[in-house]
Amino acid sequence: MTEPYTPTEIMTVAAARALKNDDVVFVGIGAPSAACNLARLTHAPDITLIYESGTIDTKPDVLPLSIGDGELCDTALTTVPVPEMFRYWLQGGRITVGFLGGAQIDRYANLNTTVVGPYDKPKVRLPGGGGAPEIAIHCGEIFITMAMSPRGFVAKLPFITSMGHGTGPGSREALGVRTKGPTRIITDLCVLEPDPESKVLTVKSLHPGITREHVAGECGWELEFAGRLAETPAPTDNELGVLRELHARTRRAHGGEDA
Repeated sequence: MTEPYTPTEIMTVAAARALKNDDVVFVGIGAPSAACNLARLTHAPDITLIYESGTIDTKPDVLPLSIGDGELCDTALTTVPVPEMFRYWLQGGRITVGFLGGAQIDRYANLNTTVVGPYDKPKVRLPGGGGAPEIAIHCGEIFITMAMSPRGFVAKLPFITSMGHGTGPGSREALGVRTKGPTRIITDLCVLEPDPESKVLTVKSLHPGITREHVAGECGWELEFAGRLAETPAPTDNELGVLRELHARTRRAHGGEDA
C-alpha cells in the first residue's frame, strides 16, 4: 500500500518519471535536481546528469546546494570549463532534456526569474536567468517543475527570462529556434502540456484527490483541460522511500535534521 505523500513529493515523483534511462539532462538546482536524481536512483540508472558548472555525468550522493557545490565535481565523470559546456554540449545539441524551474510562468510556458513588477523599480528582484535562457532554447525539450499558485501562474509576465512558446505557434521558429521547447509542466496539483495547435498550456492529468476547480483556482488565467483527463499515478512506496532517504542524507550532510 502506498504511503501518504506530500504535494511536493508527488510533483517530484511525477517529474522523475518523465525522464528516460538514455536521456542527457541539463539539471536546474532545487526541485529539478531532486527529480533528476530520483530518476537516476530508481528507473533510470544510466541517465547522464549535467549541471551548469560543467560537471558531466555527475552522481551526487546528496542534493547540491548550488551549481558550485563540491558534491557535483567530486561525483562527476569529468568537469569541463563553462564555455565548453555551453558551446560544445548545449549549443551543440547534445542535451536531450533541460529541467528548469521558475518564479513565474505564463500560458505559453515562458518563464520569469528576473523581477516581479517593473524592471527599473521591481517589487521583488529575483536571482536572474543564469544559464536558463540558453538551456530553454538549445535543449531538445524542456520539462518545468513549479508549485501552482496565482502568484506563480500569471496571465502576463512582467519579464520573460527564458522563452517557452513565446506568443504562440511559430514564435520559436520565427527566431530560428529549432528545438521543441517546454513539453511538460509538472506541478504539485497536476501535469500540463502545451496544446499541439495553440501551444497554450493544457491540463493533462490531475494528481489523486485534486479537482478541476482546485487547479483552476490556483492559476492566473482561465485554464484549459484535456478532453480525456487522466489521473497521475500515486507515488509508489519505493519512489517515496528513495526520495525521502535522499533528502535525509542531504540534511545530514548539511548539518540539518537527522544529523
